[in-house]
Amino acid sequence: MVLLPARVGALAAGLCRGLARTSHRISAVRRCNLAACSSKYVLSQIHPMWQQPIAVPGGHCQSPIDIVVRKSVFDSALKPLATDYDPETCQQIWNNGYSFLVEYDDSADKSTLKGGPLQDQFRLCQFHFHWGESNAWGSEHTVDRRLFPAELHLVHWNSDKYSLFEEAVSGDNGLAVIGVFLKVGKRHEGLQKLVDALPAIRHKGSVVEFTRFDPACLLPSNTEDYWTYHGSLTTPPLTESVTWIVMKQHIEVSHDQLAVFRSLLFTSAEEEVQKSMVNNFRVQQPLCGRTVRSSFTSFLQEAASADVNKQPH
Repeated sequence: MVLLPARVGALAAGLCRGLARTSHRISAVRRCNLAACSSKYVLSQIHPMWQQPIAVPGGHCQSPIDIVVRKSVFDSALKPLATDYDPETCQQIWNNGYSFLVEYDDSADKSTLKGGPLQDQFRLCQFHFHWGESNAWGSEHTVDRRLFPAELHLVHWNSDKYSLFEEAVSGDNGLAVIGVFLKVGKRHEGLQKLVDALPAIRHKGSVVEFTRFDPACLLPSNTEDYWTYHGSLTTPPLTESVTWIVMKQHIEVSHDQLAVFRSLLFTSAEEEVQKSMVNNFRVQQPLCGRTVRSSFTSFLQEAASADVNKQPH
């Protein structure tokens, strides 16, 4: 079984299976305030999802954000993450017209996330990436306004509290998303199996079977250092149900591997004008008083603490 049209129809009911769904509620789109965007990047180049008014439910806990390291608050109570992924639960890859989704069987607690800032157990639903048309930008989150070429999101839902992903999407403490920055460097061997499969889903709506892929290979070697905050999905319906866990350490991928991402298309094979799948990220959102916690002590915090300790008492 290669093409799975029936499965696509079912997947479209949920956000992870239908990220391109829009809403009729209207509010203003916030423009990008990053220097790299204003100097070189034009908002009109963004995917059509962001070229029209969109709904922002609540609007005060939206994602993505810029993580300001010196303003993050060290929390010694934050635990190490505990991921237990079963490669056998990997099912397929789907080009949904905005990104590509690698989807997992989440009918049982076989691929799970615990620990970190989480009190409950969460099931892996899918992972996907956001990337730019060049290596100068592409990530959704930034660190001290630093942009990365791409960002990985591993999406999990709270199976202790909810019975279905669709319930968790709009529920309190419903989702947990691990974010990992990608940096251009050496070839990522674990990613290559996925890269080799991407040409088969070049067009929007394409679905191919994809099995026995361990998402743990895409995590950095150090998963103990991370930032966490309360936020939202970065695609409609933008529900503010997400505990974000953004890794401090990035992973390296080659320029050629990212080039395959950029060879995908926003458009279906039937469309007359074909559009490259690039710049599929949402612009930065205001923090609105939220606290970003860190599981580690930043260099600046350590230096400040050292200065205080040197002072006479």
